[in-house]
Amino acid sequence: MLQNTFFTFTDLLAAGNTVKTDIKLNTAHPIFKGHFPEQAVVPGVCMLQMVKEILEAYIKKETRLIKAGDLKFLSFIYPDENKLIQMELKITMEDERIIADARLLDNTTILFKFKGIFVGR
Repeated sequence: MLQNTFFTFTDLLAAGNTVKTDIKLNTAHPIFKGHFPEQAVVPGVCMLQMVKEILEAYIKKETRLIKAGDLKFLSFIYPDENKLIQMELKITMEDERIIADARLLDNTTILFKFKGIFVGR
């Protein structure tokens, strides 16, 4: 839904149950005109959607979020300053549930943390 319009990402690199990728933000995306006109920031809902879409790309299955147990917005993501960020996504499969533990980073600075449970569609 946001992939290839709001953001793009590089090949997914997997080591064990952790997936890493670089994310490039589209600084010209229309959402930044309203969020916020004077100082654009990535909306929290878009951060969560990036986690969902990268998870789906890796497991090759559509998902539905059933529980967001832990969301921490630790720093604003300014598209003009943070044009390239990284995602680290730890994935654990338990029966039908997909447990995701994600972090968005700007090099070593953690910008966003998320822990949640998805199910396949």
